[in-house]
Amino acid sequence: MSERGLTADQIDTSIAHPARMYDYYLGGRDNYEVDRQAAQRIISALPSIVTGARANRAFLHRTVHTLVAECGIRQILDIGTGIPTSPNTHEVAQRVEPTTRVVYVDNDPIVAVHAHARLTDAGHTAFLPGDVRRLDEILERVRAEKLIDFTQPVGVLMLALLHFLRDEENPAAVVARLRDALPAGSYVAISHGTRDRATMENFEPLAELADVYRHATASLTLRTHAQVLGFFEGFDLLEPGLVSVSSWRPAPDSTEPPWIGIYGGVGRKR
Repeated sequence: MSERGLTADQIDTSIAHPARMYDYYLGGRDNYEVDRQAAQRIISALPSIVTGARANRAFLHRTVHTLVAECGIRQILDIGTGIPTSPNTHEVAQRVEPTTRVVYVDNDPIVAVHAHARLTDAGHTAFLPGDVRRLDEILERVRAEKLIDFTQPVGVLMLALLHFLRDEENPAAVVARLRDALPAGSYVAISHGTRDRATMENFEPLAELADVYRHATASLTLRTHAQVLGFFEGFDLLEPGLVSVSSWRPAPDSTEPPWIGIYGGVGRKR
């Protein structure tokens, strides 16, 4: 039994899990045959999913660097962190400021197993099992364990997460609840899949994408620019606003295509 009450034998290997599929897209090995089969179905229909996953990961790196180096953030809550893939959030943050605290949260037991093995031995890091659908439990836990000081600004990452919440689960209300819990001057970073710019030619691959995730542990809901922008109510977006993740402050030598079907943005609480 781990310190958080999770064991490796709790991992369900009969149903594909988005975190393990994402690991496969990134070329990782922390996945199972069911995850590989599901991910390969998507890659066959929509090869750009691999480019998208890598672009989303690069967006995470640029976002974390911006929060710590430019915005002065010294504590980060990474919700839906996924299986650790170096450089991880704390590695990027602590290269800028070694005292930056990072708290990782995820609902997949395999993430917990790997997080305890790879992340929590690093200084100023912690991992909590938790589901964004029960955000109050996460916030209560980080307060009770004094992992995050809510009297000081916090950077919250919700990357490739909210598209796994169905409309009836009201992701906008989840973000609003988070916003209300954060002190002014805090930041939230969101990346979210979209079907904007989809054409008749690529509608079928998107249907395959939706079907695969429908049979995984979390279904996928692609949303429009306007819908994703709505999650930032009460936040002021940093430049360049809500754009494709590959177009959010790209490195000068970036070779990523300017359009990836994932929107990304970072907002500052007023």
